[in-house]
Amino acid sequence: MYEFLDYRVLDAMTRDPVTIAPEASLAEAEALLDERDFNALPVVGPAKELLGIVTKLDLLRAFRFDDKHMFPPYAEIMARPVREVMVSDLTTVTPRTPLTRVLETLVRLRTKSLPVVEDGAVVGMIAREDVLQALRRAVRGERATGPI
Repeated sequence: MYEFLDYRVLDAMTRDPVTIAPEASLAEAEALLDERDFNALPVVGPAKELLGIVTKLDLLRAFRFDDKHMFPPYAEIMARPVREVMVSDLTTVTPRTPLTRVLETLVRLRTKSLPVVEDGAVVGMIAREDVLQALRRAVRGERATGPI
């Protein structure tokens, strides 16, 4: 189990994640989330710079009932651009961030995943499942694969 102390994000992250542009529609985001069984997509600009994150919860928030709409207009809402619902105040990690810190951050923020950013560009995503898998590998005595 002590091996886990040496694990870094680069040992467990999903590299080159599927991303979405801020101009993409919520329908496009929903299709990607559903097709890939993801909870979140990084929203990136032309140089893969991180602009925000869009999650399934953000899609649900777009459908909140209000005084104007007893039943929110589905087609209208799904045509809106991702930039209107994405979260842009983000916690990010780098490939060299210790997984122990990622574990604490995921628990503290009650989030399912974090974007991995290097030199301003999105290079990966690290999710709860990735950390749990790394913990299992460490219990089996597997050492971290990346440089410490």
